[in-house]
Amino acid sequence: MSEALDSSPDCDGGFAVYIHWPFCAQKCPYCDFNSHVRHGGWDEGAYLAAYLRELTSTAAALARPRAVDSIFFGGGTPSLMAPGTVSGIIEAIDARFGLADGCEITLEANPGSVDAARFRGYRAAGVNRVSLGLQALDDAHLQRLGRIHSVAEALTALDIARSTFDRVSFDLIYARPGMTESAWEAELARALALQAGHLSLYQLTIEDGTPFASLHRAGKLIIPEPELADRLYEITQDMCEAGGLPAYEISNHARPGDESRHNLVYWRYGHYLGLGPGAHGREPRPNGRYATVNERNPEAWLARVSEMGRGLTEVSCLALDEQADELLLMGLRLSEGIDLARLAAIGGVRPSTTVVARLEGLGMLEMPRTDCIRATRAGRFVLNELVRQLALAFEPAEVAIRPCAS
Repeated sequence: MSEALDSSPDCDGGFAVYIHWPFCAQKCPYCDFNSHVRHGGWDEGAYLAAYLRELTSTAAALARPRAVDSIFFGGGTPSLMAPGTVSGIIEAIDARFGLADGCEITLEANPGSVDAARFRGYRAAGVNRVSLGLQALDDAHLQRLGRIHSVAEALTALDIARSTFDRVSFDLIYARPGMTESAWEAELARALALQAGHLSLYQLTIEDGTPFASLHRAGKLIIPEPELADRLYEITQDMCEAGGLPAYEISNHARPGDESRHNLVYWRYGHYLGLGPGAHGREPRPNGRYATVNERNPEAWLARVSEMGRGLTEVSCLALDEQADELLLMGLRLSEGIDLARLAAIGGVRPSTTVVARLEGLGMLEMPRTDCIRATRAGRFVLNELVRQLALAFEPAEVAIRPCAS
């Protein structure tokens, strides 16, 4: 289990920068991420200049400068970026904020875009952690998922990553069409033998607007029934825990100390800047915490940044109740749970002790220590309902609260 949250009310959960690279070599049919294929390529110099300009404009709006705990290059396929582009962004973040000791700098990569020279370039740029999108260890299933790499290419990419970086993670998708319990047990056992300290293991979900959604509606794509999906989830938890990688979040497993520090900023409800097309942020400004959303289309984002300095399409100051709801939703995903003193300090509320006791009695919730709640394994199966019942039972907390200015 990951290290517990600082129990002091002013613990802020960390400060991170997320950079979204929107381009992919091919769009996967299950993916609803903000990714785009541009067969004619893109002007990488123009995009680098836009990232740097957006960083400068974003930093100018913040409440106070502070060192960055984590940088994450996500996508899309960030391993399509030139190492010089990655280096330029990291250097600009360092110059603007400074990097905290042990700053985690992660870059997502797809096996089809991995080569040793490029990875050495990323390491020289400052990247110290790589997350590989393997998605399956079965060639037939990779083809059904629309992936452009084979298992052999995935394993080669993993070898290159492990020889270049000290910290490596990879993703797999389970509950795929046609998957059985025994097949997942065998695949997960292989993954555990290959892992380097961290695994992200996601159930396949059918997202609106994707080709998989159309096929599913037409009856041409059959996914496992909920009962089988639940058993696959249980298998995942049991095997990973036995293999020394317990879940520290619903879909993420790590050796103690190898958790993704960047994602912990999200789940611990820290602050983060979102740069690039479609990126989201939670910014600490002088009069409150702001939610930001960027233009999704890469070319439109580029034009907005060129004209206005930022690619924003939405920006709002979050009210206290909105912050409380977000902290609850994110924090209950973590095995460490939620510090109720921090919830009170940020949102001005506490969940009803009566409701907490009732959910404890149902085996959905537990208190591992004073003033902390967390979902049990059973509670994680019905997490949305758990969050709903707790949020509906919020009561005012006796703390000094600075309201969000309009």
